[in-house]
Parts: sequence; C-alpha cells; structure tokens
Amino acid sequence: MQPTSTAPVPMRARVSEVEWQTRVDLAACYRLVAIYGMTDMIYNHITARVPGEEGHFLINPFGLLYEEITASCLIKIDLEGNVVGRPDGPADVNHAGYIIHSAVHGARHDVACVLHTHTRSGMALSTLECGLMPATLIALRFHDSLAYHEFEGPAVAPDERARLVEDLGDKDAMVLRNHGLLTCGRSIPEAFLLMHRLESACRVQMDFLATGKPLHLPTAEVIARSTDILAPARARKRDGAAPPLGNWDGWREWAALLRQADRVDPSYRL
Repeated sequence: MQPTSTAPVPMRARVSEVEWQTRVDLAACYRLVAIYGMTDMIYNHITARVPGEEGHFLINPFGLLYEEITASCLIKIDLEGNVVGRPDGPADVNHAGYIIHSAVHGARHDVACVLHTHTRSGMALSTLECGLMPATLIALRFHDSLAYHEFEGPAVAPDERARLVEDLGDKDAMVLRNHGLLTCGRSIPEAFLLMHRLESACRVQMDFLATGKPLHLPTAEVIARSTDILAPARARKRDGAAPPLGNWDGWREWAALLRQADRVDPSYRL
C-alpha cells in the first residue's frame, strides 16, 4: 500500500488561471510600489477584485514587507473580512486596510484594484488646505477629478465606509486628509499608474512650495483645456473635447514595469 502524500497543494493548482494571473499582477504591483519608494514598512494595502467571484478580493498578509509579497501569499477575503479558502502562509489582515478597501470594492463595481499609500509627500499634501494645485502638467490629470475625505482618526470604524465612498463618488483618486493617498483602477496597471502620477504631482508641489518663491500658474483657459485633454474619457465633461493625451490605463507601461520587477527579483511570481 502506497503512503498517502500530505504535501500541500500549491496555490497555483488551487485557483483558476484568471485568479492566478491577478495574483501575479497584484504581487508585482506590491514590488513596484516598493521599488518606487511608496511603502510604509508592513502597513498600507493594495487590493484586487478576484475576477468572476462576486465580493471577493485579494489583500496582503499583515506583517510582510512589500518586497516580500508573492502571488501565493496573498489572502482572499470577502466584503465582511472573512478569509475565503486556505492561504499559503499567514492569514492575518490589517483591520484598517479591510475597512478602506472593502468600502470601495463593495460600492464601486467598476473598480478592479485599490491602492493606498502613506508617503511623505502624499501625507504632506493631505494637510494643505489648498489640496493639489493645478500648477504642473502632471497635476492637471487630477484637476476636477480628485476627491477628498476628511480625517476621522485611524480607519477602524465600519461606519466610516459610507462616508468614504460618498466622498470618492465616481472619481479614481482621492486625498485622505491628514492621512495619505488612494487610487482606484479598472485594472491593477491603471491603479499603479494613477498612484505613480499622483505621488509625483504631490512631490513636485511640496518641492515648489518649499522654495517660498512666487508661483507662476497656468491661466484658467489653459487649465480647462489641459483638463479636457488629460482627463480619462469617462470623466470628460465638455462636448467636442480633444481626445485624451496618451494612454492612461497603464497597460502600455505595465510590460516595461514587469520587466523591471523581474530584473530586481522575480520571486513575486511564486
């Protein structure tokens, strides 16, 4: 009689191909956020909706650095915070991360990925009454399409979810006052690209404000025209506006970013 094998079944063999690809892309996103210096040790979260599974999304285990995240270690949870299935490794989830991300995933079915950061520039910008100024080309991508949510203390109260979602509305980026930044993408690449752009805009603003010199801002006409060109098609309001400039969904950049992540450490694919 042959002995029964007790070896654990690898995560890849326990999930669908589409879920596995989502896991790989999400793990890559964690690594890229680390590469681009947007982490806060073991804190913050990036979540992705599991395709074809209503109300299920993937989140990082609490206690791992972003540079340690792999496709297999991601935890699948539901909108109530329950772990779905058996994860590979720790199954602890940061409660604050669950509150913020479950709010968005539960209300915005167009959103596939939610990315939240506590960067130095993002937190500094979040304390400015003026918010993000339409002072640079990159900041104009978010003009009239950036939401703001008032600080209520650590995000641990379930009832804050309703207010957070109300403030976000149909926008794809939000400043959490006195807290940090949040972006929502129809895909993982889009959420990463949006955060990279928003973070860059915040860094540049904090740099030019630190000079104390008089500011030269674009005219109202240029701001309006640029907003039409740079905003995503779903957010454009003016009839006959010029086509959006460039590719804002992140897919053009994603292949290059994956090559970068692979050069640094391809273990995120495990």
